[in-house]
Amino acid sequence: MSVFQFSIEKKISGALGRAGVLETPHGSIETPAFVVVGTKASVKSLSPEQVKDLGAQVVLANTYHLYVEPGDKTVSDAGGLHKFMNWNGPTMTDSGGFQAFSLGTDFGKKGGKISKGDAKEPEMKHSSILQNTRMFNDETEENGGSQEEPALAKITEDGVAFKSYKDGSKHFFTPERSIEIQHNIGADMIFAFDECTSPHASHDYQREAMERTHRWASRSLAEHKRARRTTQNGKQALFGIVQGGRFEDLRKESATVIGAMDFDGFGIGGSFDKEDMYTTVRWVNELLPEEKPRHLLGIGEPVDLFGGIENGCDLFDCVAPTRMARNGTLHTKNGRINIFNAPFRNDLGPIDEGCECYTCSPRQGGASYTRAYVAHLFRSKEMFAATLASIHNLYFIVNLVKNIRQSILDGRFAEFKQEFLAGYRK
Repeated sequence: MSVFQFSIEKKISGALGRAGVLETPHGSIETPAFVVVGTKASVKSLSPEQVKDLGAQVVLANTYHLYVEPGDKTVSDAGGLHKFMNWNGPTMTDSGGFQAFSLGTDFGKKGGKISKGDAKEPEMKHSSILQNTRMFNDETEENGGSQEEPALAKITEDGVAFKSYKDGSKHFFTPERSIEIQHNIGADMIFAFDECTSPHASHDYQREAMERTHRWASRSLAEHKRARRTTQNGKQALFGIVQGGRFEDLRKESATVIGAMDFDGFGIGGSFDKEDMYTTVRWVNELLPEEKPRHLLGIGEPVDLFGGIENGCDLFDCVAPTRMARNGTLHTKNGRINIFNAPFRNDLGPIDEGCECYTCSPRQGGASYTRAYVAHLFRSKEMFAATLASIHNLYFIVNLVKNIRQSILDGRFAEFKQEFLAGYRK
């Protein structure tokens, strides 16, 4: 029997969503669940104990970054990702495929996995090699770019050639190499190597990239099975990734092809218009095997989480909650606030009234950290600001998804969605 088992406990009436349990070698994940991103085997500004205490069940690390530094062999020699980062719960790694997108086709265009649906955005005729620069920010480092050096990536049938953002050295990722690196890192759940295109890529190029992703999926699966036979390590689950951009025919074709392969679960890649996301996800999940878990990559906004869950997704990951936190943007039940705004300098209330996170909850013999205090930390550029803000945002998102799960079990998903969104949109 596989060490991975996924069971569905209850479904949303009239929709594709469900509440379930995913068993892994490092514990159970109650789904739907939000996966906290620890890009470099660390959730920025937080300890593993803080991540656990805020309610996180699973952490995702980045294959590309751990390959560049400290190297997948170092992680393997340390006993694998769990021991290396001192996290005892379930883990995931992405494939490094998104770096093919962020370092190549869309580099310098301020692109992402999801378009905001701007009708003026031109349809891109993809070039498989592109060199450019962009302004430095947190996303640049997390996606592999550098402020000083232009990045260069070339996508071929065999894989992706790229330069390290650390030292400019040349490297080449193939599906087989991605799987080898992920086996060395040792996360519980890993992803097939894929090409994530720009949301604005033409239909012709989306088809070309999708078909290449399918071939890479077959190679990833073959390498995963070969490695398991060779090492006797059957403790990793491999997820295949559905691509196809914003086009219905491609998404359905990709879901059919990837869904027929012997993967343990499935990822749904971005590259679609934000306003069409729910429709795109539904196209895919209506065709993927119901008995296997589905992960929607790169989604972390409250409104989008409701849509993804309602349309059949079980897992979500995104750097947005912590990135926003480090820049002073905080979630509350009434919507986002910017802690740098003048009124918060003298506001002695908690970030979000009623929130039970470490930042907001009064501690024994004391009080909560106030908006005024957190605003002071940010204005003073104190590192503790990022810690308090990140704890709050992650707690908000992780526990929102937990509450959505409970609403499914209680048979009141629609009511909970309406109640939450009515307040959050104020």
